[in-house]
Amino acid sequence: MLDKKVADLLNEQVNKEFYSAYLYMDFANYYADEGLDGFRNWYEVQAKEERDHAIMMRAYLIDNGVRVKFDKIAAPDAKLKEFMDPLKAGLEHERYVTSLIAEIYNAAAEAKDYKTMQFLDWFVKEQGEEEKNAEELIKKMKLFGSDAKGLYMLNQELAARTYVPSTNLPANA
Repeated sequence: MLDKKVADLLNEQVNKEFYSAYLYMDFANYYADEGLDGFRNWYEVQAKEERDHAIMMRAYLIDNGVRVKFDKIAAPDAKLKEFMDPLKAGLEHERYVTSLIAEIYNAAAEAKDYKTMQFLDWFVKEQGEEEKNAEELIKKMKLFGSDAKGLYMLNQELAARTYVPSTNLPANA
């Protein structure tokens, strides 16, 4: 049985991962409205990955005898006025999620819950990749986004991103 604090934090994180998916779908909606379908695609793929994270955590809780409780998911409230706004908000959000994963990891370490720490190792690595991807996207937008041809090329690059389900997903997900 999982430590109560660890279980509660993981359950909260399930809901926060679903919020992340909502947030990224909101970013996708913004870019769809702006006619940047590549950026829309990039955030739709990102939303699917966040959903996967929630499912993976949910499965871990269930596999460890913890009843999962879904909370109300707030509507995203990011103010998106310029093409760069979702990118900056996305990086800020990924840094926030990294801090949440670290909090759960620290609680698991305090409880000497090595199994959960091992489970979270994947998320720690994933968050490093998420932050790096968000930072690189901002750099590319700064370099190319103010030029119409550059923006077009970047949009085309982002349109090529495809969703690849995590190998850590439960078989029935």
